[in-house]
Amino acid sequence: MGDHGLGDAALNARARGRPSAQPETAKITDLSHEGRGVAHVDGKTVFIDDALPGELVEWRRIKRGRNFDEGQLLRVIEPSPDRVEPRCIHFGMCGGCVLQHLAVDQQLQFKQKQLMDSLTRIGKVTPRDILPPLQASTWNYRRRARLAARWVPKKHRTVVGFRERSTPYITDLRRCEVLQPPMDQLLVPLSELVTALSIRNRVPQIEVAVADNAVALVVRVLEPLTESDTELLRGFGREHSVQMFLQPGGYETVAPMDEAAPLEYRLPAFDLTLQFLPTDFVQVNGPLNLQMIDRAMTLLAPAANDRVLDLFCGLGNFSLPLARRAGQVIGVEGEAGLVERARANAARNGLTNVQFHTANLADESIAMAQFTAPWAGRFDKVLLDPPRAGAKEVLPVVAKSGADTVLYISCHPGSLARDAGILVHEHGYKLQAAGVMDMFPHTAHVESAALFTK
Repeated sequence: MGDHGLGDAALNARARGRPSAQPETAKITDLSHEGRGVAHVDGKTVFIDDALPGELVEWRRIKRGRNFDEGQLLRVIEPSPDRVEPRCIHFGMCGGCVLQHLAVDQQLQFKQKQLMDSLTRIGKVTPRDILPPLQASTWNYRRRARLAARWVPKKHRTVVGFRERSTPYITDLRRCEVLQPPMDQLLVPLSELVTALSIRNRVPQIEVAVADNAVALVVRVLEPLTESDTELLRGFGREHSVQMFLQPGGYETVAPMDEAAPLEYRLPAFDLTLQFLPTDFVQVNGPLNLQMIDRAMTLLAPAANDRVLDLFCGLGNFSLPLARRAGQVIGVEGEAGLVERARANAARNGLTNVQFHTANLADESIAMAQFTAPWAGRFDKVLLDPPRAGAKEVLPVVAKSGADTVLYISCHPGSLARDAGILVHEHGYKLQAAGVMDMFPHTAHVESAALFTK
């Protein structure tokens, strides 16, 4: 685009590799996997936050790198027809939701494109069918969150919120449009609560868990509380009908301040109630989780005589619904605490055809030990729901299980694509179908499902 009449000082700054403060214009051609606008200026890629494909924008270069530059959006000259007004007053500063300015249906298309591009580019595979995207609540959907807290002397109060974009600072949230009620409107009261504590500069985070039957807050404390602090926290819990927990050390130290009812969420279609601890992993978007489980049951189609393996099973989110329909289900999880709660959930729901085992599924030697592991053997169907790193280490186990149907639930398209390539090119599976599930609306996070058959 040229230098648009920049003065000598700006040109010299460019020559020395420092960003120019002069505005420039550019046409946005794409969105990056992080949801940033992509432009090409003077043969170099530039990433510009909050810009959308097809837009002509005015921007300022804020960072120059060897392979790409980064820019700040100053003004949209020609807006995209897909641009919408962000609902959140903190949009542009908070790092939590970066796609609120993009229409929801276009967010789904963006995520589907990310998935298909990754499968093709990384895994060298293409699904026979593209599953229709799943979407449920797009606002006030988040039932689990970790809020940062920091005492700011200049403001004379504690800031509570999510991290700012690309900075170590915390966004001073007044409300959050994606947190479930009542937490969406409790951020200012939380800030006031921590500000009033004697150890306000020793409270770094607060974890949120909104269950179907209760709300829990886990307050991380790095110093002992005074009696006054304790009463303030208990008073907050009473006033807002919230269970208060303290975490003075690791997760094993988390304990309720008063008697607390077990947290639970329900899966009505399967007549199941699952209990969990406030720091346990549960799927963030409850309504979407119901749809995701329904899709899993449809794609796997467990029969009464099927033996099903559920790897990375957590506290039984998929295992227990599977056990309602399959002959036998074996769930395997690396975290012993989750396995303990999965077993308790099975017993509480009267299921006797499901077993849970603890195993480090990120250990490459797991494949060699498959014939001696208590959960090994032949299976008809396998479900995988790994963390972001994927399931590469256990794919030999999947292949040797003899399963003719494998359903892979993924929270990262790159690791799914890598593993899909292994299943197809090394283990003889076919990628029958794949599609996205919008677990985190308004973010660039891509959750998806892929079905493999032999």
